[in-house]
Amino acid sequence: MVSQLLFGDVFEIIETVSDNWIHIRNSYDGYEGYIDPKQQININEAEYQALKEVKQSNKTVLKIDSSQGQLLLPPACSFPTNNIKLNGFSANLDSVSLSAFEETAFSEIGSLAMSFLNAPYLWGGKTPFGVDCSGFTQSVFKMCGISLKRDASQQAKQGETLNFLEECRVGDLAFFDNSEGHIIHVGILLEDQKIIHASGKVRIDTIDHHGIYNETLQKYTHQLRLLKRLKN
Repeated sequence: MVSQLLFGDVFEIIETVSDNWIHIRNSYDGYEGYIDPKQQININEAEYQALKEVKQSNKTVLKIDSSQGQLLLPPACSFPTNNIKLNGFSANLDSVSLSAFEETAFSEIGSLAMSFLNAPYLWGGKTPFGVDCSGFTQSVFKMCGISLKRDASQQAKQGETLNFLEECRVGDLAFFDNSEGHIIHVGILLEDQKIIHASGKVRIDTIDHHGIYNETLQKYTHQLRLLKRLKN
């Protein structure tokens, strides 16, 4: 698994590979992969254009009633409007707490990141039920109304570069590289030289100009490469 589609994501079908697999491109971040065609609702071009711009996102796990029964949805799903009517599927979300993508206060990013604390690591995961490092940052930033690309190396190309940790504030991103200089990890900076990131699980560690120091292991686990700010 390279990534996940969450409820409300729309995508373009690039190729039908077989009866069991279709090659798709997620409209939210441009990421490509393969899914079982049973895990989709077909829509036309007009519906795709109307739905691909995310307007709202949920910050907590939601239970919603729909024409297909009750759905349990993880945080960071996509909702174009409060009323969804689509090819036999319908749901009214007027009673559900959603955040407008244009209005969400970035000051919430610390608490939203903390809501993933201790979530198990899952390669390609994007939810508190299993998440990888860049899936974690992408979902948390989505809940704050900011679009991030899917992989750490892609996210590192976004935003404004910062020169020193002393310049950083809560919500800035720190990126880490391997011995070959490739960016392979990302986390969200907190107060007091702390970072929250997905490594084994979503955890909080100390960070300095060398990188992430794991108190349990008594060693540095990630080498700092780059600091970025996405929200001024």
